Amino acid sequence: MTDENTHMAKAPATPEDYLATLPEDRRHALEVLRKTIQKNLGAGFEEGIQYGMIGYFVPHSVYPAGYHCDPKQPLPFASIASQKSHIGIYLFCIYTEPGEAERFREEWLATGKRLDMGKSCVRVKKIEDVPLDVLGRAIKRATLKRFVASYEASLGATKAGRNAQKKAASKKAAPAEKKPAAKKKVTKGAAATPKRKAAPKKKA
Repeated sequence: MTDENTHMAKAPATPEDYLATLPEDRRHALEVLRKTIQKNLGAGFEEGIQYGMIGYFVPHSVYPAGYHCDPKQPLPFASIASQKSHIGIYLFCIYTEPGEAERFREEWLATGKRLDMGKSCVRVKKIEDVPLDVLGRAIKRATLKRFVASYEASLGATKAGRNAQKKAASKKAAPAEKKPAAKKKVTKGAAATPKRKAAPKKKA
């Protein structure tokens, strides 16, 4: 997941910072998208800035392995961004679950609205182009448990994913190193001191 040409000259630290930099029409559109996602987002996810966008992700405190492409990043779930020529809605959550991308596409088109959907995101010009109920249902279906399970299952289909799984498994299986037992200190000369024999008793 990568961000394209956004309006920000300086990287924002919070979603509020991000929104404050946008023109009024883009800010309104992203605020509506943000509220829709927040309303339907399941427990366990967090909101923040990820890849220069307003992102929703599984924090390391919940999923320590992080994103296999960059383990320092928390596992991405969804993102929204104001790009140079469009508004981007990044739904990683529907690409890991078999059939979800197709279901999302069918539900969107059933509303009669035009869909510009690529491998990583949905592109729209204005908020009126988005069937918010369709977006909300897709977010709501992807619970934390279901999303993580489908993500881990999808890793097996890629070489990078399989390598990441092996690396994570080896870290869990690595036994803790045992410290060598401390040697008992022997007082110098103590072992070499012979025992004195008792003197023989004198006959009366």
